[in-house]
Amino acid sequence: MNSSVTHTITRSQDAIFASNRVIRNTYTLLSMTLLFSALTAAVSMTLNLPHPGLLLTLVGYFGFLFLTSKFRNQALGLVFVFALTGFMGFTLGPILSAYLSMANGGQVVMLAMGTTGITFLGLSAFVLNTRKDFSFMGGFLMVGILVAFLAGLGAIFFEIPVLSLVVSSMFVLLMAGLILYETSNIIHGGETNYIMATVTLFVAIFNLFTSLMHLFGFMSGDE
Repeated sequence: MNSSVTHTITRSQDAIFASNRVIRNTYTLLSMTLLFSALTAAVSMTLNLPHPGLLLTLVGYFGFLFLTSKFRNQALGLVFVFALTGFMGFTLGPILSAYLSMANGGQVVMLAMGTTGITFLGLSAFVLNTRKDFSFMGGFLMVGILVAFLAGLGAIFFEIPVLSLVVSSMFVLLMAGLILYETSNIIHGGETNYIMATVTLFVAIFNLFTSLMHLFGFMSGDE
């Protein structure tokens, strides 16, 4: 009886230790990729590089995402994480340049950045402190992101500004949900690979920031 209890306690402690290690590695790598992405965005802005376009952006994103996933259990996976996040920073540079050229663009960018940071830290802290399980959101988020992605493509191709705003609003809510879901997934052992956990959280932060920037830009009258 005592042996069984001891074994259960040991397994529980091992699981907690493993999840803490994934959390530590994830946030360390996430911080590094955010800085690297900011650097590539700054380089893109400094050189005044044009946006690569929708097709190349999608090919680059899904290509690097596939390679990152394929090599997630190898050191090469780290190379592709930085390739992915650096590429996303490169595509962000021209967008930031466009906003900063507007009358209130600087305020819009800073407000979006601050709101993104507060949202991420607040949601992460909530999950880490309460250890609430948000795994039930997985199916909803998958469907919601797919619908929002397709609607976003429709808004671009058919040039429907209202739909674009709706999509940005959807992404704000979906990315907030994704932060809750992935953080919960890490602490409850659903995600044990810190490379993939980093990618998921980075994508959530990136999309949250760009969506908020779009919405704040519209509300300020700059778009």
